[in-house]
Amino acid sequence: QVQLVESGGGLVQAGGSLRLSCAAASGRAFTNYAMGWFRQAPGKERDLVAATSRNGGDTRYADSVKGRFTLFRDNTKNTMYLQMNSLKPEDTAVYYCAARFFPQTIVLLSADSYDLWGQGTQVTVSS
Repeated sequence: QVQLVESGGGLVQAGGSLRLSCAAASGRAFTNYAMGWFRQAPGKERDLVAATSRNGGDTRYADSVKGRFTLFRDNTKNTMYLQMNSLKPEDTAVYYCAARFFPQTIVLLSADSYDLWGQGTQVTVSS
């Protein structure tokens, strides 16, 4: 069973940057997992931020973060990252990484498609 551990959250001013990391400890090859980042603000649903196929060859973004956030994964380090630039107060949320064993090269966009979740990391953007 894969365990996911996020890190890198914190408090930043609007316009600033943060990089989140999601480290996976797995008994299966990390390269066989589709992965994604989701976020949840208080009182709101958990929404997709970005998701990628098992080999990182296909990555999709929510419209609200396109051009500002970049998801990338380093399969040699069993780690996925989310580089967040030009942060806005509306980006404030708990950010979760998610994974699902999925050997096909497909991007999973729905939170319901994932069965493994990290504990979450708080990102707060002040205005």
